[in-house]
Amino acid sequence: MTGSDATPSFRLAYVPGVMPDKWVRIWNERQPGVPLILTQVPAGAAAERLLGGDADAGLVRTPVDRTVFSAIPLYTEQTVVVVPKDHLVTAVDEVAPEDLADDIVLHPLDDVLDWESLPGRPALERPATTADAVELVAAGIGVLVVPLSLARLHHRKDLTHRPLRDAPESSVALAWPEDQKTDLVEDFIGIVRGRTVNSTRGRQQPPARGESADADRGGARRKPMPGKSAAGRSAGAKRTGKSGRGAPKGDRRGKPRRRS
Repeated sequence: MTGSDATPSFRLAYVPGVMPDKWVRIWNERQPGVPLILTQVPAGAAAERLLGGDADAGLVRTPVDRTVFSAIPLYTEQTVVVVPKDHLVTAVDEVAPEDLADDIVLHPLDDVLDWESLPGRPALERPATTADAVELVAAGIGVLVVPLSLARLHHRKDLTHRPLRDAPESSVALAWPEDQKTDLVEDFIGIVRGRTVNSTRGRQQPPARGESADADRGGARRKPMPGKSAAGRSAGAKRTGKSGRGAPKGDRRGKPRRRS
């Protein structure tokens, strides 16, 4: 936002494979006067963009540097292996790392999985990007292991994928610079957490006018107003009984007193 009269906006960065469509739709319904500006950034550049002030918050892949960012974990993705449709592993529903022992497993420079030991045989060179690696898989040069969302993002008719067990997984989080949590960031947090539009966002709200603080604690009764004590109400009830609007005739309570 530039200048005091400028229209405020919320800038959200997101990494490839993450689809914020649902949250964007809810934002537009709840904040029609605040445009949500989306920017896709490479997974490795997300932290720099946030710290540089290019975005208010980001949908990023973990791990997140918690010394400078606050983050809310959102979900963990399934890991899959992308193969040509005529590959042998398409005959099974799930692949084990040892099933790839004879395959060249491509390892792009922008890989988001934290491998201790990559399965299969290494390629002579690492592809620059995941998109480049997908092209090599289509050319029959190797296979590729990625989170499910990236397999869907780079879908091709001549390729398919299968779940790969015992492999690293990638998680997605909402992150923002720790010292830059604005009201708009808080509003977006509420959306991704599923809060309703009337949610107080966990803040302590003052009691409404005419309500006592006691009324907010489990529906406790209010104390009688001065001049209207319980004793006064009791006396009024007795007067009502004498006027005939109390207990019905014949309903005598206790024994009559004898006259001496």
